[in-house]
Amino acid sequence: MRGEAGLMEDLRELGIAHAVHEHEAVFTVEESRAIKTDIACLHTKNLFLKDAGGAFFLLTVPAEARVNLKGVPAQIGSKRLSFGKAEDMERLIGIKPGSVTPLAMINAEPDSIKLVLDAELSGDDAVGVHPLRNTATVTLAGTDILKLAERWSHKPMVTELPKLEA
Repeated sequence: MRGEAGLMEDLRELGIAHAVHEHEAVFTVEESRAIKTDIACLHTKNLFLKDAGGAFFLLTVPAEARVNLKGVPAQIGSKRLSFGKAEDMERLIGIKPGSVTPLAMINAEPDSIKLVLDAELSGDDAVGVHPLRNTATVTLAGTDILKLAERWSHKPMVTELPKLEA
């Protein structure tokens, strides 16, 4: 697994504009609210999921979105979804719960997990994600998240994930 050092190397090699913001450890969207005011970006949350057929998915969505998990399988071509286990997360993407990030795809074998990025996060606006640890936030364009995933031999999916009403 290439880890954070490999991530930073790839950001430099690809010339991807980014900023790293160090902060206290945050484990939930609720805890991250305190740091959001200091970091100008689209904030995110990530869902590590497994479908009834055994396939794994990593969904990255806007932080405040309430994803309709019952509607997601039809949207992404999967079977019924449930949350993945911590040991599967560590085995597949090399990180622990609380540090989930689309950038963990650097550690994933091709075709071992499908990255799904909500369409709202896929443009040129700055998106905030963890750099494989929950004590920092990296801001970079959503298009650059996709570029990195492709560099690591993944085929990310961009789609408007179904959401519940607020």
